[in-house]
Amino acid sequence: MVKKWLALVLKIAVSGGLIWYLISKNDMDKVQSSLVGADPLLLLGAAAILAVQMVIGGLRWGAVLRAINVSLPFREAVRLFYIGVFFSQALPGGTGGDAVRIYMAYKADIGLRGAINGVILERVATVVALVLMALATLPFFVDRLGAEDQAWVVPSIMLIAGGAVFGLIVLCNLDRLPAAMRRWNLVRGLSNLAKDARAVFLQPRHAVRALFWSAAGHINISLCVYVLALSLALPISPIDAIILMPPVLLVMTVPISIGGWGVREYAMVVAFGMVGVTNEGATVLGFLLGLVGLAMALPGGLVWFLGRQRGSATLSDVEAELAAAGESETR
Repeated sequence: MVKKWLALVLKIAVSGGLIWYLISKNDMDKVQSSLVGADPLLLLGAAAILAVQMVIGGLRWGAVLRAINVSLPFREAVRLFYIGVFFSQALPGGTGGDAVRIYMAYKADIGLRGAINGVILERVATVVALVLMALATLPFFVDRLGAEDQAWVVPSIMLIAGGAVFGLIVLCNLDRLPAAMRRWNLVRGLSNLAKDARAVFLQPRHAVRALFWSAAGHINISLCVYVLALSLALPISPIDAIILMPPVLLVMTVPISIGGWGVREYAMVVAFGMVGVTNEGATVLGFLLGLVGLAMALPGGLVWFLGRQRGSATLSDVEAELAAAGESETR
């Protein structure tokens, strides 16, 4: 419990520190005027684009579940994904949404293994697709970086990409741990996760489907950013957004902040500065993306509440019931 709270405090410190740094470096009058002058119709358009993310998320999760022979109706997948997005935004740790989604998928009778592994591997698919997109777009913007930025931006992307590839290789081989260790529940669970990971990522038809919907989600976010930029009259094109956002999203996958706040804005200042966007404009763009994402996540709370009225457990029951189910399934 102490480690959990310490990690939360450190994330708050990172987010708060980066936001304070950006505020201190920006002309706050320009930031305020940009926010006030944003086109409300285009903001609504960006929100509508981001709402499509829930459908894409359901399709991505469904592709992973089919790969591991788990059946969950599409409508239910979208509903549970939306609830998970709400809790990821509502809870300060940022990972509570996954626990809730696992729990509700388990209660939908897809089995604990399918519920846990499906959510984990759906997350992995988004990171793998993001790494592929970041590497594919790297040549298009690396020449625009100054020597100082190249010294850390390129190595950072390559380090994260290398870590992701190494992590995927390890993930697919977790069932090769010594037989003596398989008496432990955790090791047996990791063995099942490795088998399911190979089913998702080493079978071309399943891998293509999962990675396609993952890439579609990243492109959808990029288009949302483009519309937000239009609302602020910032000089970027749709191609700029699609090229520049994958590295930003990749940096945001590193769990060092609260919901990406601070990290997202700083990364966008660096990325969009290469196409002539001012520090103030990029900072406001990052804040708007976070605020629109938060606004679109909130209705997921209503979806959860209506489901709870039909007998779903409260949030406080989730971790205890998952732990008990895990022990019973591995005996």
